[in-house]
Amino acid sequence: MSKNLKIFLGISYLLILFTFLYFVFNTIEINKLNEFSYYKELQTNLDNFIGADIFVNTIYFFIFSVIWVALLGFGSPILIISGILFGQYIGTLISVISISVGSLILYSIGIFFFRDLVRSILEKKFEKYIQLFQKNEFFYFFIYRLIGGLGVPFGLQNLIPILFNMKKINYFLSSFFGFIPSMFIMNTIGAGLNSYIEAAETFNIIALIRTPEINIPILLFIVLMIISLIIKKKYFDNGN
Repeated sequence: MSKNLKIFLGISYLLILFTFLYFVFNTIEINKLNEFSYYKELQTNLDNFIGADIFVNTIYFFIFSVIWVALLGFGSPILIISGILFGQYIGTLISVISISVGSLILYSIGIFFFRDLVRSILEKKFEKYIQLFQKNEFFYFFIYRLIGGLGVPFGLQNLIPILFNMKKINYFLSSFFGFIPSMFIMNTIGAGLNSYIEAAETFNIIALIRTPEINIPILLFIVLMIISLIIKKKYFDNGN
């Protein structure tokens, strides 16, 4: 059963990935990617497409994001795309909820089918953190999410709580609140890119970086990284 499920998940992930790539390459004209006017055309078409039925398109994007994360997909592309499509606030709300739900689904699948496998692979590597999480699983997992999961790949981040049998409600809520700062920043960058493409006539990397819609979230991201390093040192490196 476990082996069959692994095969199913792997095939499902590849199907979703190839479907997404097919849609992208079927929609985008590769030979025009060096023309800034083409990006402006894409931006206009996307705005018109999303605006035509924003409710339905939001649901589609939400479902896609949940499935993507549940199948070990990366979180970062979802954040940038949601910012471009829906703006910083709605995009943040959609991505935080969908990624939290997708992570919970992956965690639930891992508990049910891959508990022993996850423990055999990850237990020794994260042994020093297990007792720490067991002291207060909500607080420490919230901190863990807030600081980006100690640099662990996102898919594995979602499975680590299997090592200390975290309650699902604590998993979801600590993920949800821990995700908000970084996901808001990434969605803001996506929204800023969208605004820049809409307003600019030609592409200029210096002008892009100097726009408040881009440089402010980048600055906030740097601040968040510094805070994350301080928090990591206080709570995880010292093993408090």
